[in-house]
Amino acid sequence: METAVIILCLLLSAFFSGMEIAYVSSNKVYLEVEKKQPDIISKILTRLTEKPTLFMTSMLVGNSIVLVIYGYYMGNDVLRWLHPAVGEMSVFLQLLLQISISTFIILLTAEFIPKIFFQVYANTLIKLFAIPAYGFYCIFNRVSRVIIAVSDFILIKLLHTKGDTQKAFFSRGELGTYITEQLNGADEQEEVDSEIQIFRNALEFSGLKARDIMTPRTEIAAVEVNDAVAELRELFIETGYSKILVYSGTLDNIIGYVHSFEMFKKPLTVQSAMIPIEYAPQTIFIKDLLNLLTRKRKSMAVILDEYGGTSGIVTIEDIIEELFGEIEDEHDDAGGDIIEMALEEGSFVFSARLDVEYINEKYNLNIPETDSYTTLGGFAVHHAKEIPQTGEKLLAEGFEIFIEQASAKKIELIKLAPLAQK
Repeated sequence: METAVIILCLLLSAFFSGMEIAYVSSNKVYLEVEKKQPDIISKILTRLTEKPTLFMTSMLVGNSIVLVIYGYYMGNDVLRWLHPAVGEMSVFLQLLLQISISTFIILLTAEFIPKIFFQVYANTLIKLFAIPAYGFYCIFNRVSRVIIAVSDFILIKLLHTKGDTQKAFFSRGELGTYITEQLNGADEQEEVDSEIQIFRNALEFSGLKARDIMTPRTEIAAVEVNDAVAELRELFIETGYSKILVYSGTLDNIIGYVHSFEMFKKPLTVQSAMIPIEYAPQTIFIKDLLNLLTRKRKSMAVILDEYGGTSGIVTIEDIIEELFGEIEDEHDDAGGDIIEMALEEGSFVFSARLDVEYINEKYNLNIPETDSYTTLGGFAVHHAKEIPQTGEKLLAEGFEIFIEQASAKKIELIKLAPLAQK
């Protein structure tokens, strides 16, 4: 009988400890969503979590009671199990042995293991055990209220603190985790709601910098300020862009841009049609860049590197795309110019402008990521120390890099093979 009581106490203690850590570790956004469901579990979750302190105190009260009962029975049973080995020991040693064995068992079976298990599967287990938890919550509710009242009296009247101020708020991180789980859990053939995708983009928006979304220097279409207007007109026709940048001397000194509408005014010089442009460092957050462009009523900015040279450009459209997804415009080929292809022999063919971070996430290639480059082409140039030409082969960071297509100004296409596959 005593052994059965001890086992029951261990199970209940594991339950109370587990539910306590499950609530603390659970995703609060997930709980809020579950509470909206029209079933009995959802109603119980609502009751349990509407007053977090009362719920946690109820679990602590239950745990304290079963630990007292456990200690009462376990002490005698330890001596009985070890008799007659402890018969010759002093009372102090017997007491020390009782405490050591009892504590070890309770810590292992009712604290350490359950808390790890409930922490890992918090969202699932808090729903699974919601009904028994609510039963104990009702039993210990009144006692818990008295304990909370006494605690608040001591904290407020004697220690002059604010008392219990815990509220069931959820953090930005929990919201991001929940949305990511929803996106990852969606079937590959199932189209994710645009609202969820926009919500996720909004959470990531504040952490993005200009260098993460800019059009790189090598893809900028520009004319020199002293070029003939005919050359500017020809570049508009050739590229199909609505805006052409204007520089003085070199591309590191961009001084403005010309909108295609200006050509209808038949300007005599490029400078007479030029509109001033804004400048921003690579490290500026795009939310701050958006505020800058909006305040100055500009549609684009030149992104400068740490030496003051031109690193790329960012338009308001680029920033908006980070929230609402791709917007097709004159810079986007209708057929798509991005190539990514896995070959049977374990190698890959990629457009050089693909981000290294994207390639690593999708193809699990573990290409080193540094501030020196963001694209696969930048990775190749970084190790070649120059722009490699078509047909060149490089070995770098455990990869064989073969330049499939390149011009004098930039790399277009790369074949990438992990050396382990060779």
